[in-house]
Amino acid sequence: MIQELSHIISQINPVEPEWLARARERLDSLTKPPGSLGRLEELAARYVAIRGELFPPLEKKQVVVFAADHGVVAEGVSAYPQEVTPQMVLNFLRGGAGINVLARHVGAAVEVVDIGVNYDFPELPGLISRKVAYGSRNLAREPALTQKEALQAVMVGVERARAAIAAGADVLAAGDMGIGNTTPAAALGAIFTGKPASTVTGKGTGINDDTWRHKVAIINRALELHKPQANQPLEALAKVGGLEIGGIAGLILGAAAARRPLLLDGFIATAGALVAARLAPGVTDYLIAAHRSVEAGHQLMLETLGLTPLFNFQMRLGEGTGAALGMGVLEAGLKIYKEMATFGEAGVSEKQS
Repeated sequence: MIQELSHIISQINPVEPEWLARARERLDSLTKPPGSLGRLEELAARYVAIRGELFPPLEKKQVVVFAADHGVVAEGVSAYPQEVTPQMVLNFLRGGAGINVLARHVGAAVEVVDIGVNYDFPELPGLISRKVAYGSRNLAREPALTQKEALQAVMVGVERARAAIAAGADVLAAGDMGIGNTTPAAALGAIFTGKPASTVTGKGTGINDDTWRHKVAIINRALELHKPQANQPLEALAKVGGLEIGGIAGLILGAAAARRPLLLDGFIATAGALVAARLAPGVTDYLIAAHRSVEAGHQLMLETLGLTPLFNFQMRLGEGTGAALGMGVLEAGLKIYKEMATFGEAGVSEKQS
């Protein structure tokens, strides 16, 4: 598997500046002052450059939600019990969750992947079973994953990216579900940003101040116990991460290797992006940060990746909800690029020099 991962990484190249220039040339020819549509123009140019086509399609949008459980819940770091994870998976499959509503709103399909839920699901329509393990282990007392499990989780994500793109996906988004997953995400955030755990750790599902202090202490204990290093991203993922975070990292790598953009959601998805970017720095050219989560540390994580979010709606649900909304904004930018008339087509006088 490690050789296959290395091959995927070797296929990820930076976006070509020539394509950005060609896209901006067209944008500047449209019936508006240059740059007057701001980030919509930036998004359109980025999409054109990623695809390497002057008029690329954007028809099929795919959200991939990875679900997994976390042994660290035993330390009392979450406001919700672990059984909520499989319950929410079933809710996704019924179409009743926030991500289902927002995905329908933007015309995106939702795929649910059991990559590590501590529950045996029957065969269910729409559920992709890729269980690597029945959740992670308690990172405060032992490594969360084995090296093999961490690598396998990443490769599941690569496989789901390939499957989505083979089915015609033009743009992808990563979602997550896993009670307790803000704890490993914060641990990874501390590793890759170099900031203290107290700076990057938030209140997740709504814990109180005492539980937050306990959560920070648990993360510090794990970091001291395992001593993960930023320059060893797979090892860091294994020591303090989670299976859905690994799946998200792999989805990002697979999308970038196939020249498809990935809309980045909130705190958990960005933890996966930090792992992916350490494995292959070129992936950041293919990431579009949809929103800034209210979860503490998310902005620091985005800054580490060199990404500026499109909006801040005070969201912290996860599931891919912010990324789904971002898909709609990306599509709006591309429609401006493709459908707006040029000065010549409209018979409108251009700006006098």
